[in-house]
Amino acid sequence: MATRKKAKAKRKQAPASKPPARRKTAPVRKKAAPRRKTAPVRKKPAKKAPVRRAAPRKTRPAIRPAPAAKPGPAPSPAQPAPPGQRIGVVTHYYSHLAVAVIRLSGTLRVGDTIHIRGHTTDFSQRVESLQVAHAPVAEVGPKDDFGLKVIEHVREHDVVYKA
Repeated sequence: MATRKKAKAKRKQAPASKPPARRKTAPVRKKAAPRRKTAPVRKKPAKKAPVRRAAPRKTRPAIRPAPAAKPGPAPSPAQPAPPGQRIGVVTHYYSHLAVAVIRLSGTLRVGDTIHIRGHTTDFSQRVESLQVAHAPVAEVGPKDDFGLKVIEHVREHDVVYKA
C-alpha cells in the first residue's frame, strides 16, 4: 500500500497593520541673511562748458631740430647663418624616445652631419639612424617624413640644415 504524504500546514498570515504614523514637526525657519551695505553712489561731476578760444595767429612755423635717438635696448648681433643648406623642418618631437619627425625638402643619408636650429635649439650631430614607417632606411628623399634619433631636445618648426 502506498502511503500518502501529509500536506504541509500553511503559515497563518499576520493581520495587516498600518505603519506607524509620522509625527509632524514644526517647519524649520531659515534665518534671514544679514543685509550687506552697499557703497554709496558717487555722483559724476557736471561737465563744464567748452572754453572758446580765439583763432591762432598765423605765423611762420619755427624750425625744430630733429629728435635725438632714444636710448633703448641695443640691437642683438645678427646670428650667422649655419653652415650648409636648409633641408627640412621638424614637425614633431617624441621626448620619451628623443626622436624628431622631420619633413624633408632635400636628401639625407646615414652618416651625414646635420645642424638643427630653432628658437631655443642650436646644435649639430651626425645622423646615426633614419626610419620611415618604423622601418630603418639608409637614405631619405624630398617630401619624406622620417624619424631621426636626436641628441638634444628639439621643437616643432625648428629648421634642419645639412652641413
